Amino acid sequence: MARKVFIDGDVGTTGLQIRERLERRDDVTLVRIDPALRKDIPARVAAFAEAEVAILCLPDAAATEIVAACDAAGLSTRIIDASTAHRTHPDWCFGFAEMTPGQRAAIGAATRVTNPGCWSTCAIALIRPLVDAGLIDPARPPAISGVSGYSGGGKAMIEEFESGAVQGSFLYGAAQGHKHLPEITRYGGLSRPPVFVPSVGQYVQGMAVAVALDLDARGLARAEEVLAAHYAGERFVAVVPAAAHEPRVWPQTLNGTNRMELSVHGNAKTAAATLIAVLDNLGKGASGAAVQNLNLMLGLDEGAGL
Repeated sequence: MARKVFIDGDVGTTGLQIRERLERRDDVTLVRIDPALRKDIPARVAAFAEAEVAILCLPDAAATEIVAACDAAGLSTRIIDASTAHRTHPDWCFGFAEMTPGQRAAIGAATRVTNPGCWSTCAIALIRPLVDAGLIDPARPPAISGVSGYSGGGKAMIEEFESGAVQGSFLYGAAQGHKHLPEITRYGGLSRPPVFVPSVGQYVQGMAVAVALDLDARGLARAEEVLAAHYAGERFVAVVPAAAHEPRVWPQTLNGTNRMELSVHGNAKTAAATLIAVLDNLGKGASGAAVQNLNLMLGLDEGAGL
């Protein structure tokens, strides 16, 4: 029997991509409401009641509002929230299955799962294993930078670029208030926020993130060893040789997939190292991750639809 899933907010970039992935499957049935009622609380609560799992693809305030309405109605529907609203909430399970041993099982058993952000998925994937291995001091977080396609900014930014209102690339978040910093800090195992300066490129999708460290030759080899051991056997995260992303790191390499590649680069003579993560910001960085979490929560093949 097909499992019933409701996507609340399937008109935005993330919601549309989740819907496309699920519509191709015969083990999932989508609960639908009249498009004219997509902002109507009672109609949406009724759809939640019909579904086994609901996926929120909403602005933060709207996600908080509908969760409160479901709680007030006493619903038992399990929820995946793709917004930032519950990313560091203690009662919500962080939906990055490969983050630590046991996280996959925790997602599978959870009633409330918060989907990670695209930037934080990359940063945490690189940082957390090295913090746990003692190669990164939690009190001295590394600097993080990177570039994302403009689809990462949602509908408004897509319209800016595609209308010609914005041309070229730009840095942002230099004031250190990026919305992903709290989750990077918490789930990266850091005791204070890292310096993080992301950028947006003039292309649609794909992301590359760089974490800067001081590591000598021995440390470089050890970092790669730790990451390779941590992600050994994972279907969607792989540690690849530095040569795979040299001399140019192409953010679009994994577009259309739910995969993420990690690599360790550096200069042993200067003790400078750069850890690189590449993924599709609309795949493993958003919609793909949500589907992966849905599969875990429903006890289905983790890669179904991916």
